[in-house]
Formats: sequence, C-alpha cells, structure tokens
Amino acid sequence: MRTVLFAVLANVTALAAILFKDMIPPELAGLIGADAVDKILTILASSMLTVTTFSLSVMIAAFSAATNSVSPRATRLLMEDSTTQNALATFVGTFLYSIVSIIALSTGAYGDQGRVILFIVTVGVVVLIVATILIWINHLSSLGRVGETSDRVEDAAFAAVQRQVKYPWLGGNKLASMDDISPDAKPLMTETIGYIQHVDIKKINNFCAANNIEVFITSLPGAFVHPGRPLLWMSALPKADTLGLCNAFTINDQRSFDQDPRFGLLVLAEIASRALSPAVNDPGTAIEIIGRGMRVLSNWQVTAQENVPSKDEVEYPLVSVLPIQLADLFDDFFTPIARDGASLVEIQIRLQKTFIALAYIGGEFQRQALRHSKLALARAKSGLANDFDNKILEQLHHQLQQQPAKID
Repeated sequence: MRTVLFAVLANVTALAAILFKDMIPPELAGLIGADAVDKILTILASSMLTVTTFSLSVMIAAFSAATNSVSPRATRLLMEDSTTQNALATFVGTFLYSIVSIIALSTGAYGDQGRVILFIVTVGVVVLIVATILIWINHLSSLGRVGETSDRVEDAAFAAVQRQVKYPWLGGNKLASMDDISPDAKPLMTETIGYIQHVDIKKINNFCAANNIEVFITSLPGAFVHPGRPLLWMSALPKADTLGLCNAFTINDQRSFDQDPRFGLLVLAEIASRALSPAVNDPGTAIEIIGRGMRVLSNWQVTAQENVPSKDEVEYPLVSVLPIQLADLFDDFFTPIARDGASLVEIQIRLQKTFIALAYIGGEFQRQALRHSKLALARAKSGLANDFDNKILEQLHHQLQQQPAKID
C-alpha cells in the first residue's frame, strides 16, 4: 500500500505540474534552479534501486539469523515489523516516483513553471528518504538479534495474555469443566486438520440466537483440531446447516500469537532451549528468558483479578467457553527449560527462585509453582553430579514449601 501511494504521488504531481504551471511566476523557475530536477530524479532512481536491493538482502539475513539463533516461530514477528516495511516501501516507492516523474518530464509538457512544482515535491521526497535512512540504519543494529527478537516475542505473549485475562471466556459464559456440558449435547466436528487461530464468537452467538440453541466451546485458539476432536458442543441439533458454525473458526497450518497466549510462552521456551543446546551453550540467554516468562505469567494473575466480567456483563450469553488453565501455561514454559537445563545448576537455581517469586502471588500460582519446583528438582538430581549443587536446590525447594498458603 505504501509503495502504491508513492506511485500515486508521482502521477498526481505530474498532473498538478501541468495543470497549475501557469500559477508559477516565470522568474521563480530560474531563481530556485528548477532545471536541476532532471538530475535529482535520475540520482534518486538509480540509488533507490541499489538501496532497496541492499535492504532486502539485510532483511533476509536477519530472518535467517533469527531462525538459526532464536526460533523459526519468532521469524513471523520480524516479518510483521512496521519499521522494516516502511523503509522498504519508501525506497521502492521513491524509485517508482522517480521513474514516473522522469517519463513525465520527457514529454516536455511542463515548461519551466511546471518544473518548479515537481522540484518542490522532489525536495520533500528527499527529506523523507533521509529521515527513513537514518531510522533504518538505527533499526538495522538490532534487527534479528537474540535480545531484540526475544523482546518481540515477549511483547506478543504479553499482549495475548492481556487480551485473554480481559476476556477470559471471549465475552461468553464461563464453562468451568467438561462435566458442565449436558450429556445430550451434540459435538461439532471439522474436516480441516490444523491449529485454531481465531474464534469469531459473535458469529457463533448470532447463529445460536437464530436457531434457539446454546453452544459450549472446548477448542480454543492454539488447539490442534482434526475430524476426531470437537470444535464445540451444541445443546441441540440446529435446523440450519452447521457450516456457519464451522466457518466461525479460523484454522490454519500454523499457530498465531494474537489469541493464543500459550504459543507466546512456548516460543520463549524454545529460545531458552536453543540457548541451552550444546551447540550454542548460552545459559545467560536462558536465564534472561526465564525472567521474561515470569513477567508474562505474573501479569496473567494480576490482570485477571481486576478485569473478570460479572454475569451481567456477558456479551454473548448463548456461548460458554472453557478457559485456558494456568497449569497449561506453566507446562508450556517451564517444562522444556527444566528438561534442557537439568545439568546446569545456574539454570536450576534461577528456576527455583522464579517458582518462589511466583508462589507469592498465591492461589493457583502457588500450587503450580510447587508442582513444577518438585519436577525441576527431580530432573536436576538426575542431571547434576555434585551433591553440593543438589543441596542448594533442595534448600530453595524447602523454602518454597514453607511459604504460607494464600487464599485464592
């Protein structure tokens, strides 16, 4: 779109230069040197093509570096980077602007007055290019780096967690467990195999209202569905075709960060696991990732306490949704790190201290922290040969056990 806008700018400028050239005093053309616009446009056309090619090669190299050193799943966030898109669109658009303007100049329809308008617009484009190049150079220093990419993954996971805790049941009613579904409910299957990326709950609620039924959604974004796993359960078979319900679920080959907080935590865990691999051997990055995961998880509880909607605030009353469990978030993030860092005492110490910190939140956090503390300690005892290291971990685990239980 940005590139197209530059091309439109070139055509509008060419037309304006022809239509309004009589409004420019003849002496002004010689005063500002508008005859130099041909050379400026030629320089822009040749240089922008080179800059665009160079920028594309840098972008591809950054994607490759992120794939090899961070996670292939994180590359999608780099591809959505607005700074990169703006820079490339500006360079390509400027190239198109220059080409169109040179072609328009070759027609000889402007005269000296028309060149003034084209000259003024070209000076503005040059200023825009200079600003874009400065921003682009500063952005290149961090593009594809482990720290920068980890920031993007954490931000995506953090945003998904905020959306989830703000709408814990996507605007519908709470479905506490599968036992709350009526035994007479009918399952809705899909022939598509893949991951759920998005659920259009408004469309589902409208379908229910039109067919006088209620539904219970048991497959949330991030779930891998197939013909043997129900998308949802219906209180009765509707009169209309259930294709409308199936179309409310966006199913694709890959998971998405938007409505899937588990995916963001899983990608963070992948970054830590890669850092702990023998080929990389970077426990410092893994320790940093543990801190990032802790920030994301702690936000889950704090925000949920403040924004859980009451029954009167339910926007879609005909839909009940099975919420994401905190235990799943803990499993997605801590299990891979505890497994891959079982032989590194610094990783295990950081994990135990993280569990102690999360347990202070209380409630389900305390239970899950204690459960994963036990699992991490068991893995560490099988991976660490030094008894002194094991005693340090046992002391930290004992400290967690001694914390007073907190009410939900």
